Amino acid sequence: MASTLVSKTAVPGRAQQQSAASSGGTRVLDLFDRHFRLITIAPAALLILSLTVVPAIELVRMAGAKIAFTNDGVERTAALAENIGRLANDWIYWRALLNTLAFVITSTLAELVLGLVLALAAQRMTRAKGVVRTLMLIPILIPPVAIGNMWRLMYNPEFGIIAYLADQVAGVRLDMLGSTSTALLAVIIVDVWHWTPFMFLILLAGLEGLPEEVMQASHLDGASSLQRLRFIVLPMLWPAIAVAFVFRSIGAFRVFDQIYLLTSGGPGVSTEVLSLYVFKVFFQNNELGYGALLSLVTIAIVCSYLAVFRIAQRRKGAL
Repeated sequence: MASTLVSKTAVPGRAQQQSAASSGGTRVLDLFDRHFRLITIAPAALLILSLTVVPAIELVRMAGAKIAFTNDGVERTAALAENIGRLANDWIYWRALLNTLAFVITSTLAELVLGLVLALAAQRMTRAKGVVRTLMLIPILIPPVAIGNMWRLMYNPEFGIIAYLADQVAGVRLDMLGSTSTALLAVIIVDVWHWTPFMFLILLAGLEGLPEEVMQASHLDGASSLQRLRFIVLPMLWPAIAVAFVFRSIGAFRVFDQIYLLTSGGPGVSTEVLSLYVFKVFFQNNELGYGALLSLVTIAIVCSYLAVFRIAQRRKGAL
């Protein structure tokens, strides 16, 4: 009798424990469901942060020091004021900044205009549009090393095709890479040839995404091709234009391999760009502290450039 009473009193306690456990498991599952996306991307986010934040902190530490390699290891001495003063008087860096801005703005605008013209022409094609897209991908797929060597041979003043054509048409032996007045233009031409297809693909996708009803209505209203382009196509295509411009600007700021292979920054410093100069300071001069400061200033310049573009984009949207 006593055992029966004990078993009857123990059953409700066990049921309560099972109910509490099940409710706790349900709460955990609900919490997991609500934060599923955060939980799944957390490992990748932590990995990315560890690969960016830690090097960035080390870069800031290096920028305020003078680093030398000795037999006992690495020797650091505080030299923030010295590095800043050197930067203020480093005319090569500021010339590289001007060259970089000229390169970025000129090449990006040229690629944007050419890509838009090609996209408008391809949109009107009724046949072989897929073939055209495939052919336009070829320059993007070629490695920059091969592009640099190919164009260097084409620019060669002795046997290059460009010098030969200039000699046959104008009677002059053209040396674009060897002249300080044309070297930067020659590098920009190579970049435009390489990355115009990138602009073309983005803008063509944007054009094909425009509503057909609006275009047909404007045609019925008697709008000319230029009027449709100015008042309908370009305003509706602005998001795609902005995306293409930003992505290509960032890529142009990072240009290194093509200029390194074509001119190595010469003749003189006429084609010296920021990435190439920072590379020389780091790996050729072994000035790690000063190179770190140049890297931080360059990052700040790129962020400022993108911020200005973002502000201009917002003002255009407000208008």
